Amino acid sequence: MVDPFCRLVTYLRVSVTDRCDFRCTYCMAENMSFLPKKDLLSLEELDRLCSAFIAKGVRKLRLTGGEPLVRKNIMHLVRSIGRHIEIGDLDELTLTTNGSQLARFAQDLYDCDVRRINISLDTLGPQKFKDITRWGDFSKVMEGIDAAQKAGLKIKLNAVAL
Repeated sequence: MVDPFCRLVTYLRVSVTDRCDFRCTYCMAENMSFLPKKDLLSLEELDRLCSAFIAKGVRKLRLTGGEPLVRKNIMHLVRSIGRHIEIGDLDELTLTTNGSQLARFAQDLYDCDVRRINISLDTLGPQKFKDITRWGDFSKVMEGIDAAQKAGLKIKLNAVAL
């Protein structure tokens, strides 16, 4: 695939949900209206879409959201896309997360050929974290970071300057 500027398209970001378990002040209202679930692509449809892009030359794929790890059965999709790494059609599968669910999913992500993740973390101060995220639990994110490191995931931290 080639874009209108004659650049090869080899990197794709796919939002798997608009939902998140935080309500960061710069991102979401405290009481959000989300898309009806019937209007979202199913995991099978997302897998077919990603596979089609991979067949057209995408070599790196990033799953995003909202918070992708709150999507029900998300590991089914990660595992399915990971098969493209095993057969050599995809070089990298990554994920951007707020870290809240990482303690639960870090090892599974690694087992599905995810080797690198981005974690959005705007502060190291627990109270400021609570103020920014409204609902977030700083200690859960730190547990998730520890689990990700233990699983062998490389971590990049993202922050929004406020």
